[in-house]
Amino acid sequence: MDFDPSCKDKKKTIDQSSLLCCKLFISESRNHAALDAIERAGRLDPETVIVNKFPDRAYNRVRYTLVSYVMHDITGSAIYSPLQQTILAMAEAAFGAIDLETHSGAHPRLGVVDDILLHPLARASMDEAAWLARAVAADIGNRFQVPVYLYAAAHPTGKALDTIRRELGFYRPNFMGNQWAGWTMPEILSENPDEGPTMVSQARGITMIGARPWVALYNIPIMSTDVSAARRIARMVSARGGGLPTVQTLGLVHGEDSTEIACMLLEPNQIGADRVQNQVEMLAAEEGLDVEKGYFTDSSPEMIVDKYMNLISAERD
Repeated sequence: MDFDPSCKDKKKTIDQSSLLCCKLFISESRNHAALDAIERAGRLDPETVIVNKFPDRAYNRVRYTLVSYVMHDITGSAIYSPLQQTILAMAEAAFGAIDLETHSGAHPRLGVVDDILLHPLARASMDEAAWLARAVAADIGNRFQVPVYLYAAAHPTGKALDTIRRELGFYRPNFMGNQWAGWTMPEILSENPDEGPTMVSQARGITMIGARPWVALYNIPIMSTDVSAARRIARMVSARGGGLPTVQTLGLVHGEDSTEIACMLLEPNQIGADRVQNQVEMLAAEEGLDVEKGYFTDSSPEMIVDKYMNLISAERD
């Protein structure tokens, strides 16, 4: 989407209470030169702030948390956010620096730019987050010729991320029974993407893009190398396995001497980390396994807004 740059002259009157947050998941955390290139691209526009970064070497995956404002026309419709060009710049840097065919890690992935999730913050609406998700999806599909699947509020019928991932084989490791390495899917997709080609570049893979209310990511270390036990616990905790509603989980190898229950809390104000932690500890005890205290991989929405406002204020002073 083209936007008149002269509108940026109005930045002093921009309503900073209408904010969008992007969680950008990229399949790399070990190649520091690649990460440096991606982060340089993310700093090109001072109107977008990289609020947080969470790299995980065992998973060979990094998540960037970006925040910026959204502008509206006189009818109140969203027409511009600096996030759009920042996401595209970081995606371009990632595609230029990372080859999925040589990538491996202990976390599932389908693409170099694996997942882009938009959240409304402060007074922004879900419609605005979905608008930006669809705009970014069209750009990535057309500019980089990468198949893009939309999910949640960005999808016409609200299709869930885990449903799409399951259809595409996201959860099946293809190396050593617990690792994901290279690209092993067919080059022509059986499920048509929402944007981009049906033929996949094995170097770039597929990108998922969605919009939804805040999702908390909470990981719980299990002091065991028995990934089968971790998977059993993960399944029993998850909503899909008859456990806690709105909780999605993966049991994954995490380093040489432990495994981990990686949790997505889809409604963290209803089913929070403490409840998930207690459930995992109970199930692990039945397996004779010790559990460490879990950790969030990102800040709360309130803390992210505060950090963004502080960083923007410091930039403009």
